[in-house]
Amino acid sequence: MVRLFSRIDQRHGGGHARSAVVQYLTSDVAAYLSGSFADERVRSGMLSAASELAYVSGWMAFDNAEHSVAQKYFTVAVSLAAEAQDPPMAGHVLRAMAHQAVDLGQPRQALHLAVASMDGSRYASASPRERALLGVVHARALAAGGQKRAAASALIQAEDDLAAAGPNDDEPGRVFFFGEASLAHETACTLRDSGDLNGAHREFNRSVRTRTASAFTRTHAVTLGYLGSVQARQGAIEEACSTWSKALDAMDGIRSARARRTALDMRRALSPVRARGIPVVSELDRRASTYLIESA
Repeated sequence: MVRLFSRIDQRHGGGHARSAVVQYLTSDVAAYLSGSFADERVRSGMLSAASELAYVSGWMAFDNAEHSVAQKYFTVAVSLAAEAQDPPMAGHVLRAMAHQAVDLGQPRQALHLAVASMDGSRYASASPRERALLGVVHARALAAGGQKRAAASALIQAEDDLAAAGPNDDEPGRVFFFGEASLAHETACTLRDSGDLNGAHREFNRSVRTRTASAFTRTHAVTLGYLGSVQARQGAIEEACSTWSKALDAMDGIRSARARRTALDMRRALSPVRARGIPVVSELDRRASTYLIESA
C-alpha cells in the first residue's frame, strides 16, 4: 500500500488520494499497531511500515501546500521510526522536513533538520542511495543559508554516494524515486540558490533528459518549470517559453501546489514583457492562467 500511494503521489501529485492515505493510516494501520505480534522483529517491521505511510501522507500534504498538516504527519513518522529503532527511516523523514523548510524560506531550521537527518546511524546505516538523498538535501540547506563552499562539498559527497549504489544493494523501497534525474534536480536547485545559473541550467537539463517522465510526472513538470525560470533569468525568454510550454503539457492532470507555483512563477516572469505583443508570450500566459483556474 505504501508503494501504491507513493507512486500515485509521484505520478499525479500530492492533491490526489491523500484522504485515502490518511484514512488507511488512522483506521487499518492504527488498528494493526494496537494488535499483538509474533515477535519483536515483526513489531518493528510494522512500526517502520507505519512510519513510512505517515511520511507519505506528510509528503503529499507538503506537495499540496498544507504545511502544518505535513509537519504533523512528519512528526508522527519520526516517532514511529524511533519506536521501531529504524534510524535510516527517521533520517528519511527529517530530510523531508528539511526540504520543506528550504521551500518555506527557513534556512536555519532547514540546516538544523538536515544535519539531524545525517546524524550518527541515520546516515551511517543507510543504503548508499539513501545517503545520497540525505546529502543532497543537506547541500540545499547549506546553499539556502549562504554556505556555498560547504554546499559544494556536500554535493560531491552526494554524487559519490549515489555512484556507490548498486543493483544488489539491500535498500528500502522508499528510495525508488531517487536516481540520476533526482540528484541532478536537487543539485540544480543548490547551484541556483548559490548564484550559479549556468550550472543550474546544465543540471536541470540533465534532470529532464534522464527522468522517466511517465512515472515521475509531477517532479518532471516542476523541473521544467524551474529550468524555464533559470532561462528567463539568463535573458533567454523565448527559450524559457518553450520550456514552460512543455511544463504545462506535463502538468495536465497534476494536483500539486508546487506545480501551481511554477505556473505562477511563469506569469510573474512574463509580466515585464506581456504588453509587447509577442505571440509566444501571450499564448503561454493564457495557458498558465487557464491551468491556475482549472487546478484551483
